[in-house]
Amino acid sequence: MATITGETARAYNDLVEINKTAAKGYQEAAEGVSSPDLKSKLSQMSQQRAQFASELSQHAQQYGINPESEGTVEGALADAAAAVHRGWINIKSAVTGQNDSAILGECETGDATALKSYETALRSNELPVEARNVIQKQHGEILSAKNWITQQKGSR
Repeated sequence: MATITGETARAYNDLVEINKTAAKGYQEAAEGVSSPDLKSKLSQMSQQRAQFASELSQHAQQYGINPESEGTVEGALADAAAAVHRGWINIKSAVTGQNDSAILGECETGDATALKSYETALRSNELPVEARNVIQKQHGEILSAKNWITQQKGSR
């Protein structure tokens, strides 16, 4: 079993928190858009992010990390919450405006913030191989989602 350090624990904590917040953000976005197709796709993205959080949380627990209780490791939870908050802060105001393009713009910003956190985690030399594989896979799926959102935003 790999040696787990504060850096690895922090990466897990940040990514779990980011995905939980993204799941909420996408759900709010889904409730705010007018297009039924967009509603469905954003709901799927919300479920995907909730699944990512769950998958990372389960993976972390295999290494003795409990993302729910170890949020104080180097202030990881506060940092992650602040980063995520910056990424999704305007979703409520965009949803209130009922403008699909603006809502998609906020989703795009949230995903850009998530991608930065994933890239930070992937730069760690301490990540166990299995963790790196999971994080790389999720990063790729978030990147695809962000690209899809950018494309949709441009067509509305």
